Amino acid sequence: MGITLIKMKLMPSSPETNLEKIKEKAKKIIENNKGKHPMFEEQPIAFGLKALIIGFEQDENEGELEPIENSLKEIEDVSSVEVIDMRRAFG
Repeated sequence: MGITLIKMKLMPSSPETNLEKIKEKAKKIIENNKGKHPMFEEQPIAFGLKALIIGFEQDENEGELEPIENSLKEIEDVSSVEVIDMRRAFG
């Protein structure tokens, strides 16, 4: 059984959005869907807007990303969610 490394980009609805609240909710969603070790990075976009890049790992056989992606889209003040990278980890 392998491990999949996943990166997603969450775009907040405005520059005033509290990213810490989004991080807390996203971490719970990822861990409840068998994702492990979520890491967060803020990426400046423009005019004070910052995207939230989430990296986490998931066992290859744990299922699809769609439930995680749909749950992340439902977080208040998140305007979009996009999978930006997915790869198999060897080790």
